[in-house]
Amino acid sequence: MAIYEHQTIEKKWQKYWEDNQTYKVDIDSSKPKFYVLDMFPYPSGAGLHVGHPLGYIASDIYARYKKLKGFNVLHPMGFDSFGLPAEQYAIHTGQHPAITTEKNIETYIKQLKNIGFGYDWSREIRTSSPEYYKWTQWIFMQLFNSWYNKDTDKAEDIETLKALFAKGGSAAANAVCADDLPEFTAEEWNSFSEEDQYKITLDYRMTYLSDSVVNFCPVLGMVLSNDEVKDGVSERGGYPVIQKKMRQWMMRITAYCDRLIDGLDQVDWSPSLKDQQRNWIGRSKGASVKFPLENAVELNGETVNHVEVFTTRVDTIYGVSFMVLAPENELVVEITTAEQKEAVESYIVETAKKSELDRMSDVKTVSGAFTGAYCVHPLTGEKVPVWIADYVLAGYGTGAVMAVPSGDQRDWAFATHFDLPIPAVSDAQQNLEEAADDTKEGIYLHGMIEGKNYSDAVNILIENLEAHKIGKGKIQYRLRDAVFARQRYWGEPVPVYFKNDLPYLVEEQDLPVVLPEIDEYKPTESGEPPLGRAKDWNYQGHEYELSTMPGWAGSSWYWYRYMDPQNENEFASKEALNYWQDVDLYLGGTEHATGHLLYSRFWNKFLKDRGFVKQEEFAKKLINQGMIQGRSSFVYRVKDADKPTFVSYGLRKEYNTAKLHVDVNIVDNDILDIEQFKATRNDIGDDPQFILENGKYICGSEVEKMSKSKFNVVNPDDLVERYGADTLRLYEMFLGPLTEAKPWDTKGIEGTSRFLKKLWRLFFDQDQNSLVTEGEPSKEELKALHKSIKKVGEDIENFSFNTSVSTFMICVNELSDLKCHKKAILEPLMIILSPYAPHIAEELWHQLGNDNSVTEAAFPEFNADYLKEDSITYPIQIGGKVRVQLQFPAEATKEEIEKEVLANAEVIKWMDGKPLRKIIVVPKRIVNVVV
Repeated sequence: MAIYEHQTIEKKWQKYWEDNQTYKVDIDSSKPKFYVLDMFPYPSGAGLHVGHPLGYIASDIYARYKKLKGFNVLHPMGFDSFGLPAEQYAIHTGQHPAITTEKNIETYIKQLKNIGFGYDWSREIRTSSPEYYKWTQWIFMQLFNSWYNKDTDKAEDIETLKALFAKGGSAAANAVCADDLPEFTAEEWNSFSEEDQYKITLDYRMTYLSDSVVNFCPVLGMVLSNDEVKDGVSERGGYPVIQKKMRQWMMRITAYCDRLIDGLDQVDWSPSLKDQQRNWIGRSKGASVKFPLENAVELNGETVNHVEVFTTRVDTIYGVSFMVLAPENELVVEITTAEQKEAVESYIVETAKKSELDRMSDVKTVSGAFTGAYCVHPLTGEKVPVWIADYVLAGYGTGAVMAVPSGDQRDWAFATHFDLPIPAVSDAQQNLEEAADDTKEGIYLHGMIEGKNYSDAVNILIENLEAHKIGKGKIQYRLRDAVFARQRYWGEPVPVYFKNDLPYLVEEQDLPVVLPEIDEYKPTESGEPPLGRAKDWNYQGHEYELSTMPGWAGSSWYWYRYMDPQNENEFASKEALNYWQDVDLYLGGTEHATGHLLYSRFWNKFLKDRGFVKQEEFAKKLINQGMIQGRSSFVYRVKDADKPTFVSYGLRKEYNTAKLHVDVNIVDNDILDIEQFKATRNDIGDDPQFILENGKYICGSEVEKMSKSKFNVVNPDDLVERYGADTLRLYEMFLGPLTEAKPWDTKGIEGTSRFLKKLWRLFFDQDQNSLVTEGEPSKEELKALHKSIKKVGEDIENFSFNTSVSTFMICVNELSDLKCHKKAILEPLMIILSPYAPHIAEELWHQLGNDNSVTEAAFPEFNADYLKEDSITYPIQIGGKVRVQLQFPAEATKEEIEKEVLANAEVIKWMDGKPLRKIIVVPKRIVNVVV
């Protein structure tokens, strides 16, 4: 083929790659491995827009480059295919989520293949496939059968815990578990029944049942994760979300807090992402302190006589003037007096309407309610009033805060609002009538730390608290154990059944527990999750767990399944795990910093502890690509017109207008296609009027997030059809640095298209005859090529893909000027271009007489000799202005240059007989003659 017909060429090579399994990869111990992974997508019904492929194109370039450099490259793709959108669609339509998911995946695969990605499609995985989630369930079972041993600092088989109990009772096991669990001796343990022993272990396992406060959406009938809640409503549908206490499966991620923080030093991730994880985990040193209740209460059959708090500023304990409990704290109902009951109950109802994020982020609104109860200051014996307020969370610390208004701004605002005391704690605090002062400077004013500085005060207080058993030094974390259950249908069934109200695992040979067919996909009339609708769905006559796993379950280990996706006996073979090991390059969005990435690291560390994998961290290097933003277009509707009237952008200020989004696909260079606008909008009446500028309707524009609601989504399929996949790939890289946000502008893609046509003309004349010759390259041609080899190689290694595209353009321009059509130059050029524009590179590689794929070539070696200059042209500056250009051998010395410059007739003329004051030679740059 001679004419550059991108549609024909791209389909031809996509078929070639598929027929020849060009990108299929197997274990090959003769080559070093390299694993490139994209965060796999959720296949939405909308398909891809041009913002989605940005990271995929970058990873594809890098994977192709590493293959050219001799690596055995694993570059797979799959789908995170369980999720709420498919379930919501099923609820509204009655169609099984698997059907819509399959249809969406087909669309995604078609779009991805159209862009020419070099994925090994034989390794495709889907989290909703029973063959896949069998192993997600299996990992859950390993977690259930494990506990965390603080002494060995790792998760171990539950049998080792039982062995410790049998030898030394509860005191023998230094375990991560809930506080204040019942103690027992070895003799007592050995006398317990098997069922009682089993009950005890349930409080120690890595996954366990617990009553926890969750984000519950009554309309959806399900629990939502924090990232599924925005501004107090569900992200999907915008329904109200309340805080509700429910019995849920939990994952003991808190066991790994220190390792999750410390492990960040082992990986090449961005500092900002690491900081997000550190802050989310929130490691802080402090002390727990018990404040006795004035009146003890009964709670869950036990007497509670104190409130325990955790504080990072135990030095401020003498500044406590009130206590604040989270509204959800179980103590609240028990300690609230009859006089305060109505106010407290009303406040609890209002708080339940807010998400935790809203409560923590709203620092301006002050609210609370007095319980009527008091506790006693453990050091002074003074009565301390107990309040509730929404800025305290039940799940953080103990759900209680000792309020020190002189040292904490939220406590100060609360005390000021409710007219509570604000006692100073040190002589360094200033202006307490205006704001809190959290300084650690100065000398303390009260009690046993009077006259002491900060470090001495902390040590004295902790020693005293521990001596009197009213507190102790402690490390606390912001991170809480992860809720591992959703009241949904479209998720992994939990491989658990209940007998005598106790959870038991199904037998391993009975995996996977497959989702049953049900009549509707919403909760039952009695409030059970959708799986409660399944008929005759039980395990040996016992009821299954009716919640499903959360969305992050299947994505917390998927990189291992890519290594051995067809294995029916293991999640991956030892051979595959030992060869591929871990991910060398991981690309994805920053939105997963404290969700997917944290959970994945947790599961990976657990799998290492139990000996299933060898790596502590699963991804060596992580790059977060920036967002491609949409360029929205607007029309301006006249508000007070008798009939629908739209005024062009330049005239809008002459009218009272409302700005409306318009589909960017019917706007070309800001000019609206009025007929298409009228045909595609049913909200503008039958006969809209348009007030034009110079016969055209000009739209306004603005850079915003690309989304369907803003009508600024650009479908890559349309661009591939019109310009070609190679043009799209190059343009997306050309937009700017990979990690930065950048606006999309379809107008700019024309330039990239012209570049590829110019490249084509290096191979063919206007009559489509081949121009390629076998001649020896000139120095100028070799220089143009090797400059590009050097720059492109460095750019790819540094992920600076936008500058590589510029390099290609410069190289093609130089070769065009040199009228270079030599195979010795064009062949290596196609190799270095192929990661970016694989289709045209394959076609032209073939036109050069090669029978194999360009992917089988080797990245050309850079030769620095070709960049050496034989001669250098020096500008000669005389009297402050450049007057002459002189050429010298590249190896000429400073003295030789000075001598020849001063002897040159043109230089002598411009010196005009003036005496030479000095001559300055800047090597390889310029000569300055000062007269």
